[in-house]
Amino acid sequence: MIVLGRILAPFGVKGWVRIQPFGEDPQTCAVLPKWWLARTEKEPEDSWKAIAVRTCQVHGSSLIAQLEGIEDRSRAEELKGWLIGAPRSDLPATGENEYYWADLVGLQVENLAGEALGTVEGLLSTGAHDVLRVVDGESERLIPFVAAYAHEVDLAERRIRVDWQKDW
Repeated sequence: MIVLGRILAPFGVKGWVRIQPFGEDPQTCAVLPKWWLARTEKEPEDSWKAIAVRTCQVHGSSLIAQLEGIEDRSRAEELKGWLIGAPRSDLPATGENEYYWADLVGLQVENLAGEALGTVEGLLSTGAHDVLRVVDGESERLIPFVAAYAHEVDLAERRIRVDWQKDW
């Protein structure tokens, strides 16, 4: 499963939910006819629950959606914090220099001098841009995932090269 977002809270009283989309294009979530829901990313793929999307639209910096079978605010509140995902086969192909977050998690990060900085443990969306959360033992680095710092992503080699000093 590729995690596309998180249900933040109910929206209104008729069962709608507010969604925090992950990544740059919230429309990736909005165009899918169904989503898969799970409490955590670590759940096995067969335990994700499929749910039809009645309607989904951009609302400010988030999305709002009405899901099949969620008819009131109480039911919508039960979904708060759940993750939204989809099988990779249901998602559009990425363009050049575009990546799903799941493609980046687990990649080794090294700087331009070839020094290992750690492994991508996750990403954060700041609104302005995404940030790589790179962990190396006890240390953690937050590296903006923008062209000025992220120079090369090599999925085949499972490596990201960044313009970032080891002591930053």
